[in-house]
Order: sequence, then structure tokens, then C-alpha cells
Amino acid sequence: QVQLVESGGGLVQPGGSLTLSCAASGFPFSRYIMYWYRQAPGKQRERVAHVTRAGDMSYYADSVKGRFTISRDNDRNTVVLQMNHLKLEDTAVYFCRGADSWGQGTQVTVSS
Repeated sequence: QVQLVESGGGLVQPGGSLTLSCAASGFPFSRYIMYWYRQAPGKQRERVAHVTRAGDMSYYADSVKGRFTISRDNDRNTVVLQMNHLKLEDTAVYFCRGADSWGQGTQVTVSS
């Protein structure tokens, strides 16, 4: 059974940082591209970033490029999203995705 469990969300001031983690289990983690998505209130879910199977390449939405970094550890079956210089518009529920499955999401709120 595929399980994706996100953690690390919370409340942060503009300009601050947060680190999201996703613990994966139930599938051969290293064989799958891993993604982070987010969904803000009243908006569609959007892809934020993804990382290749080996972790050697990553891709970002224009809105987060230069501020967010995705990485993975294939020994620990985890994928991390490091978020720096957070903005009000980064407020959303952040979801981990892999193996055609979704995590339950973790809330990130950027507010002064």
C-alpha cells in the first residue's frame, strides 16, 4: 500500500523559510519521479517542483524558481522541499505526489 506522509508545514512570516518532508513507503521509491504540488484556497492544484529518480535533476514552477529547492534521499525514501524567501502567495496546502498517489497535505501559511 502506497503511503506518502508530509510534515513540516506551519505559520511563517514573509521572507521566512520552511522545510517540508515527505516520507514514502509501499512502493519502489527510487523508481519514481517525485513531485510537490500546492493548492491555495479557491485555486486549482498546481505543480511546484519535481525531482528525477536519481535526484540529479529538478524542475520548478516559475513562481518558486530560485526560492524553493527539491531534493530526495533514496536510502531513506524521503523527498524534501526547502522553501526560502516565502511570500504571502505561497500560502497553500502542499502535497507530495509519487507512484500515482497523493499524500494528505500539509498547510503552509505565510502571514505577518
